[in-house]
Amino acid sequence: MLREATADDVHLMLSWRNQETNRQVSKTSHEITAEEHARWWSAVRGDPSRRVLVYLRDDRPCGVVTFFDLRLDGPRTGAWGFYLDADGLAARSETLPAWLGVMREAVEYAFDGLHLDRLDGEVLGHNTVVRQMNRRFRFVEGTPRQELSDGREITVIPISLARADRRQR
Repeated sequence: MLREATADDVHLMLSWRNQETNRQVSKTSHEITAEEHARWWSAVRGDPSRRVLVYLRDDRPCGVVTFFDLRLDGPRTGAWGFYLDADGLAARSETLPAWLGVMREAVEYAFDGLHLDRLDGEVLGHNTVVRQMNRRFRFVEGTPRQELSDGREITVIPISLARADRRQR
């Protein structure tokens, strides 16, 4: 289940985002400071082009889904990303079911909640497991590009999923 993030979730979100597993597959790979995170939270919570949601598994918060660059008039489009409590889920042997669940819930929210026509995102080229999962959910990869982020060169691959192409339950 997804629910809107609240100020009570801010510390959890930061701790998950700073887990090594999540930093390795993010464009921003450094540890996010409390100040950086507070600035981000302050900017996103009132922005109508963004949504920050917490993923619940068995009523336990265990992930964050962000929607951004939302255009809700004309062709309805938006971008998304997510990260999980990788350490906590691994300790409970729940990583794969949570991963499938958050992707299913996020895609459903994008198309049935936000009524998007197209959902966009990005994945790092070396993140082969996520790329495979994206294909399972019928996301299509675009042309890779090289970027410099946090002092490292990364390959960023755009992905998109059209409403008509989404995988039905």
